[in-house]
Amino acid sequence: MGFHDVRFPANLSFGSVGGPQRLADVVTLANGFEERNSPWAHSRRRYDAGVAMRSLDDIEVLIAFFEARQGQLHGFRWKDWADYKSGGALREPAYDDQVIAIGDDVTASFPLMKIYRSGDHSYARPITKPVHGSVRIGIGGDEQQQGLHYDVDSATGIVTFKHPPNANELITAGYEFDVPVRFDTDRIQTSVASFQAGDAPSVPVVEIRV
Repeated sequence: MGFHDVRFPANLSFGSVGGPQRLADVVTLANGFEERNSPWAHSRRRYDAGVAMRSLDDIEVLIAFFEARQGQLHGFRWKDWADYKSGGALREPAYDDQVIAIGDDVTASFPLMKIYRSGDHSYARPITKPVHGSVRIGIGGDEQQQGLHYDVDSATGIVTFKHPPNANELITAGYEFDVPVRFDTDRIQTSVASFQAGDAPSVPVVEIRV
């Protein structure tokens, strides 16, 4: 399966429904206690773009995008309007939004990640599709300059420094990001009469590992 580095039209994903999915195997024992396990280290997001379709022009754009991706064959970028920034939803990304690593004088490349915290627990989500030009990086509390101090691979989310950061220095990042997804259906079914009556088609998409 290939990946097309193109974003699903953001105006069409706005208003879609969806979010993270977790998989847990739950076994109830004879004594009533449970054993719970998950084979997934990371959550997987699912969305339905159909509810965001507002006009027949939107349907035309959707069909063209679906055909260009050859249905489920090729992945693409998706903007999750509920979660697409490293920091707060109402402010621009800052270079100190997320701590992504600690320098060791040796390592020069680090993956972007986003930390979700609740109480004493947290989850580190890999960010593999940062938005080009949105990534800001800091070392030890000082913002760095892209091209001079570091480079970012927007296809993988890997940040590579010109020189390895010093030992024990915090490496921080701020960015916007997309979710790598594919269509989760082999067909798009539309009806002009149904759409004009307010019945939007179902257009499921699902996150993929890249």
